Amino acid sequence: MSDKHQQALLLEQIEMEMRLQKLWAQQHPGEQALASTEPFAVDTLDFEQWVQFIYLPKLKVLIGENQAPSNVSVCPMAEESWRHHGSRLVPLLELIADLDELLSGKRVRE
Repeated sequence: MSDKHQQALLLEQIEMEMRLQKLWAQQHPGEQALASTEPFAVDTLDFEQWVQFIYLPKLKVLIGENQAPSNVSVCPMAEESWRHHGSRLVPLLELIADLDELLSGKRVRE
């Protein structure tokens, strides 16, 4: 399986796991919230909103254009942001770590 195909599959799996864990929003946060210039849009979005409305859509486009980033480390922010969920989100965190690793070529979780 090509890297591009693996990347696209991981994006789909992340979305499915977020839906399963009830982290997928039904309502769009609005263009103003998406226009944040802060890292992870921390001033306007919850982390799961950033993943849903900014990160995943942007990665889908970049992967489709064969321009996937090569230095990605989103998992540490996910772990910190979702710490209060306990072990419930381990499968989702593992998918995000797998995507980080596939894009960056480095291990991000032990």
